[in-house]
Amino acid sequence: MTINPNISALTSLLSEKSRATILAGLMDGKFHTASELAYMAAIKPQTASFHLSKLVENNIVICENNGRFRYFQLANQEVAHTLEILMAISPPPQIRSLKQSSQLKKLEKARTCYDHLAGRISVKLTNAMQSLEYIERKDKNFIIAPKGEIFFKDLGIDLLALSKKRRSFSHACLDWSERTHHLGGALGNALFERYLELKWIESKANSREIIITRLGEEGFKNYFGIDTTN
Repeated sequence: MTINPNISALTSLLSEKSRATILAGLMDGKFHTASELAYMAAIKPQTASFHLSKLVENNIVICENNGRFRYFQLANQEVAHTLEILMAISPPPQIRSLKQSSQLKKLEKARTCYDHLAGRISVKLTNAMQSLEYIERKDKNFIIAPKGEIFFKDLGIDLLALSKKRRSFSHACLDWSERTHHLGGALGNALFERYLELKWIESKANSREIIITRLGEEGFKNYFGIDTTN
C-alpha cells in the first residue's frame, strides 16, 4: 500500500483534451463562465459544466456564484505554476491552419501566466533586469539587488507591501514557449499590474494574449532597453 500522493488521479484529469483546453483558457487568471470556456474549448456548455465540476471537485478550479451565473477560476497560483511547467515539457501543438499559426505566434510573444506576464517579452524583461543588476537569480528565485530597490520604487512598485503578501515573492517561473524562466510571484504580478496602469500592455478578452501598445514599446525600451516589436 502506497502512502504517496495519487499522481495518477491528477494526470487522468489532465489527459482529457477538452479539460486541458479549459485549464489553458483559465491561465489568464480571470473568472469565466462555463459558456465562455465551452467556446474556447469548442464544446457544448453542458460538456464544459461536466468537466468543470470534476476540476472543482479536485480543487484545481474554484467556483463563485453571482446571481444566476457561476464563474470559474484556477484555484491558486500554485496550480497555474504547475500547469505552466507541464506545458513547458509537453510536445508543441500541431498547427493545422494559418489562423492557428498566427494565434500561437501572438501567445509566444506575450501572454498571461495566471497573474503575471509570460512569453518572449517577459523573458526579455527578466534578462534585462538581471543585466541591469536590478534582480539576481538565486536557486529557484530572483532577489532584488540594491539598484533594483531604487528602480522599482521609481517605477511605482511598493516592495514593502509586496513582501507582506502570503505568497512567493519573486520566483523563477518556467516559460512553456521560451523553455527558460521569467519572473513570477508577487513582484511579477505587481509589474504586470503596473504595465496595465501605464497602458503599456492590454489584455484581450477570452484570451491569454497580451498586446504591447505604442506606449509600451517606448516604455519598455526607455526603462529596460528592450525591443518589443519582434
